Amino acid sequence: MNVQNFIGGEFVDAVDHATLENLAPATGQLIGTIPRSKQPDVYRAVAAARVAQHEWADLTLDDRADWLEAIADALESRSEELARRESLDTGKPFSLAQRVDAKRSVENFRFFADFSREQEDLVFEMEDATNIVHRRPIGIVGLITPWNLPLYLLSWKVAPALLMGNVIVAKPSELTPLTAHLLAEVCQEIGLPDGVLNIVNGYGPEVGQQILEHEGIKAISFTGGTATGRHVAATAAPMFKKLSLELGGKNATIILDDAEMNQAVQGAIRAGLTNSGQVCLCGSRILVHESIADEFTQHLVAQVSAMKCGDPNHPETQVGALINMAHVEKVESYINLAIQEGGTILTGGTREMTGPPGPTPEGAFLRPTLISGLSHLSRTAREEIFGPVVTIHRFSSDEEAIEMANATDYGLAGSIWTRDTERGHSIAQKIDTGIIWINTWLHRDLRTPFGGVKHSGVGREGGSWSLGFFSEPLNVCIKHD
Repeated sequence: MNVQNFIGGEFVDAVDHATLENLAPATGQLIGTIPRSKQPDVYRAVAAARVAQHEWADLTLDDRADWLEAIADALESRSEELARRESLDTGKPFSLAQRVDAKRSVENFRFFADFSREQEDLVFEMEDATNIVHRRPIGIVGLITPWNLPLYLLSWKVAPALLMGNVIVAKPSELTPLTAHLLAEVCQEIGLPDGVLNIVNGYGPEVGQQILEHEGIKAISFTGGTATGRHVAATAAPMFKKLSLELGGKNATIILDDAEMNQAVQGAIRAGLTNSGQVCLCGSRILVHESIADEFTQHLVAQVSAMKCGDPNHPETQVGALINMAHVEKVESYINLAIQEGGTILTGGTREMTGPPGPTPEGAFLRPTLISGLSHLSRTAREEIFGPVVTIHRFSSDEEAIEMANATDYGLAGSIWTRDTERGHSIAQKIDTGIIWINTWLHRDLRTPFGGVKHSGVGREGGSWSLGFFSEPLNVCIKHD
């Protein structure tokens, strides 16, 4: 399956015909190749976008919403193929790719199409004047997205960017190019005007950097690691580009003493280990009240130990592969660090598969890992691991739980489990983060703001926040006679 760039409505190789290998995480085997693009390819994409820019911006908001609906319909008609490609490319279970990636990628386009039709004109009356606020396109925007939720996160940016009249130069992760390519296929099939969406594949330093530096690209929306986000900001901010940075997380799952036990255990597993912990929102730190800690931990260990880790295509598989062997080794280094810091491995931490056979030994598998006995200030408990590793810590009061939850450089999300939702709400407001769920996790209303504080990012996405980022407001003040 050889991927190409999508520029000006056509599928093309890199200008110099250089390619990269795309490997399947579950097997280590070759899927195909992708272009190893460089500056000429990015410049070619910007030129194509510039040609399409004014015609696309001149469409009405309703017309662009209709295009989003058409993309959603076309993606939905290929949802099984979408999930298959995502599972192949990422190593995640096919069932998870169906339930999350394919479903949400379609929903993102439908949501923004519907949301745009609910918007009212922004008019502010004065005694002697009327102010009318118009949202105008930025122009050409650069979108850079990660490998963990490839089309889910790309579509979350593409939909509002197109809706607000922008044209796009996008760079998907070089590790997971297949569903961005599917999106391009869909856009070509439905006749999306040439140059409105351009996708350029390759390495970050060779493609992403050129997107950041190109003067014709006026805004950057980036989702990825905090270290890379720091570099994105350092490059783009001095050029006065608009910036949206959704970065890392080290999120707390707080289990209060009155939590419903089974609900809390199931919630902590889902929060901590969905997609093998490779989600920025994952609750990789469990803070549990000391009065129920023993019982909670016993149930948690039993259920995590029984999780089936193996072939992503088997319906019983709960945990698939990590993105590649290099990432497995990174996660293992943190497990070893945890032992050095005095932690106890309660379950997992090995590469053995415990589910249905199928993948080869070269697959990037790592069993879900629970660690206790660490200080909440240890490196293992404070640094983002981005893998199937969860640490467990005890607290004795709500105040201590809040202090522990805030003892990290990150502030993206978290969850609180309690029968007393007023108590949970009170605690939530004292945690330095962007999102808190109470008695649930990753329960998203797409109208609400998404993003974090501290090292977890700058800005918000979702609903009117996305529309605001992908547009420039023009206020027209009309003086009355």
